[in-house]
Amino acid sequence: MRYIVYIIFFTLHFPLFGQGLKVRGAEIINANNNAVILRGIGLGGWMLQEPYMLGLSGSAVAQYDIRQKITDLVGEEKTNQFYNAWLANHCTKADIDSLAAWGFNSVRLPMHYNLFTLPVEKEPVKGKHTWINKGFQLTDSLLSWCSQNKIYLILDLHAAPGGQGNDNAIADRDASLPSLWQSLYNRNKTIALWQALAKRYKNEPWIGGYDIINEPNWGFKEGENKNGCDEKINAPLLKLQKDITNAIRKVDKQHIIIIEGNCWGNNYEGMFPLWDKNLVMSFHKYWNYNDQASIQKFIDYREKYNVPVWLGETGENSNAWFTDVISLLEKNKIGWAMWPFKKSGINNPVQVKLDDNIKSVFAYWENKADRPSANDAFNSLMQLAANTNIKNNIIRRDVTDAMMRQVESAEVLPYKSNIISNGTIVYASDYDMGRSGIAYHDIDSAEYWVSTNTRTQWNSGGK
Repeated sequence: MRYIVYIIFFTLHFPLFGQGLKVRGAEIINANNNAVILRGIGLGGWMLQEPYMLGLSGSAVAQYDIRQKITDLVGEEKTNQFYNAWLANHCTKADIDSLAAWGFNSVRLPMHYNLFTLPVEKEPVKGKHTWINKGFQLTDSLLSWCSQNKIYLILDLHAAPGGQGNDNAIADRDASLPSLWQSLYNRNKTIALWQALAKRYKNEPWIGGYDIINEPNWGFKEGENKNGCDEKINAPLLKLQKDITNAIRKVDKQHIIIIEGNCWGNNYEGMFPLWDKNLVMSFHKYWNYNDQASIQKFIDYREKYNVPVWLGETGENSNAWFTDVISLLEKNKIGWAMWPFKKSGINNPVQVKLDDNIKSVFAYWENKADRPSANDAFNSLMQLAANTNIKNNIIRRDVTDAMMRQVESAEVLPYKSNIISNGTIVYASDYDMGRSGIAYHDIDSAEYWVSTNTRTQWNSGGK
């Protein structure tokens, strides 16, 4: 009987975090002390709209600009209705259920700070922090869905107060206002937001980590590369990441903290020595060759500083490129998170349909069509929000297959069932699913412009 009482007592008092991830040397491990390779995907477009995901790169500079254009057409009240519908549809439990079923073990949540707190310019009392429930409630729901599927949720501050770089679209930065680096108030709000998040989720075992600043890209020295690629010291970035770490550790001493260098996450000059025993270094990789040299710098960091490295963002290429990059990473025991889960393009696991009505709205913003009526524009926008729901999405099975099965197997599978009868046309693009060079061959199967310094057309067939 004493043993039973002891077990009950132990269960009640054992930390809830016992199942969470932590760092052991250069590895990320789980509660069973087994090394974990994170196989994840970023939920881009949900809490933060990047114009390119809707085909709006030429007509909107960032989400704030998209919102202003919508407000101009339908007014503030209906704009709020649209964004509420967007947030309710774009990510649901069915999305996370699907990702788990397809083999992903983690998701990265790109957060916009303005769902959690007011911009500094709108604070009633300067220097204070007004909290907004919307962002916390959305994150709570997502965490619940992840927990039910036993996959890790990594929180990523994608749009920091003021914006963390000169690539304005990725952080919804309004260049007419002080950036994160130009305003102490913005930096203090960033620190306070992370402490509030850590306090809320400190005992949650399915929170995989805190990715504290996505893709800083800022030239701190006059005349240097404006995106921070030539910085040799990065002192402001180092200080802010240390300050955020200290704020988190006051309330949460357990969860992994993920740091990113300057130059879209890749310039770590001046960032050493590392300052916390539970840190992971993240880097991002796009449009370059998938050879050992492309990741060797971060493997060298891992070995020199005995710290795990994680490819926190990659993608936006072809199926062949996806298979190659994941094969390279896993051979080197590096986890990854593809980008993004869904958008209007075809090279992601899920595609959002753009119907003719919303295309006419977009055409107006591009000065290629007449202004729609407020009613027509609102109906088109609400249909777009509904179209982001996975029930209405196009599932790109070949993309997920390239990220998962084709990394392990060269076997060719049917792309879909083709029922042959008199007069049936079977399209070559519907015939087989598998690796490039086995199931199919393209002469333009991937984009490597970062390596070649030459942009080329790829996937000209569009399939």
